[in-house]
Amino acid sequence: MKKFALIPIMLGFFAMGFADIVGTVMNQVTAECGLSPKMAGFLPSMIFIWFFVISVPAGILSARWGRKKTCLLSLAVTIAAMFLGWTAGRERVWVYYLVFALLGIGNTILQAALPALLSNVVEPDKLTSRLSLGQFVKAICAALTPVFVGIAAVKLGNWKLLFPLYGGLTVLAAGTMALVPIPREAKREGAGTSFCGALSLLGDVRILVLFLGIFASVAADVGFNIAVPGILGSRYEVALDKAGMGPTVYFVAKTVASFAGAFVFARIRPARCFPWTVGLCLAGTAAAWLAPTPVLFLAAVFAASFGLANTFGICFGLAMAHRPDRTDEASALMVMAIAGGGVVSIAFGFAQTAFGVAGLFGVLLVPIAYMMVLALVLRNKR
Repeated sequence: MKKFALIPIMLGFFAMGFADIVGTVMNQVTAECGLSPKMAGFLPSMIFIWFFVISVPAGILSARWGRKKTCLLSLAVTIAAMFLGWTAGRERVWVYYLVFALLGIGNTILQAALPALLSNVVEPDKLTSRLSLGQFVKAICAALTPVFVGIAAVKLGNWKLLFPLYGGLTVLAAGTMALVPIPREAKREGAGTSFCGALSLLGDVRILVLFLGIFASVAADVGFNIAVPGILGSRYEVALDKAGMGPTVYFVAKTVASFAGAFVFARIRPARCFPWTVGLCLAGTAAAWLAPTPVLFLAAVFAASFGLANTFGICFGLAMAHRPDRTDEASALMVMAIAGGGVVSIAFGFAQTAFGVAGLFGVLLVPIAYMMVLALVLRNKR
């Protein structure tokens, strides 16, 4: 039964990838509505602010109401967001902000409950490996988004067809999760019922540094997602429709690395791999800064993405393995750190306005440098 239970959970990870449409869609919305870089930078923050605001309450809800029911609630909110997106436009630009806010709320609840639900069907020592598999499925969604947008814009004449498409896929994910039996977590007295209790986990130094590690991982991930099309357009003068395909290279690398991580982490302790993955990301970022042609730039982005892809799963898995007695609270707390994506999106808007491409790379290097230090500290830890 547990093997079949992985199917709806992995479909949930695919729906989780809808938050990664932000880089591609932001460029389309900016062009359609004539937004300034600063105003466009607030679009991703409409998604990521909710990770800071409601992740812990979502974890508390998950503990009290049940992880599966909480995931279904998140998918319902995501469905509403996707179908509302069809009504947005230049004269209704505020709808885009509302769509991104609803998408952020749904995604926050899903990310707080789904990894914990995954722990219902896998053994603790396999959790990081299965989280990498989930990140692989999530990355497939992210890699396909620029392709779908390009086809919808060029072949069908409306890029916003992406919204009903992903809305329909979310309906499929929700229906499958509702119908397939998933083992329910054992109830534990007082577990996951306190907001202050969840925040108190930050008093554990290891939880704190892993919390900041996820903050940095998501900041770098969103940063690349936003920066790649902008750099292709401003530095290499690539047209918008083609520059929008740049994130596909990033997400293809992320997909391949996540798939590989699912097997590697089943055999090698994730903490031992951590410095190597971050080191590759750092080297790729430096190469992207120096790349003289768009082809070499995208090759460097591929390397950086390959190294970055599993950092989220490593930090998340290490945190949950460190406190298996407080899974719901630890999961919700780690999801709160995803707010790093919103912070970096605003920073990118200001940095690009003030310093151009150099500002984009400067913002990117800060979270990557932190992860490098964290990886070296944790490399011999379990």
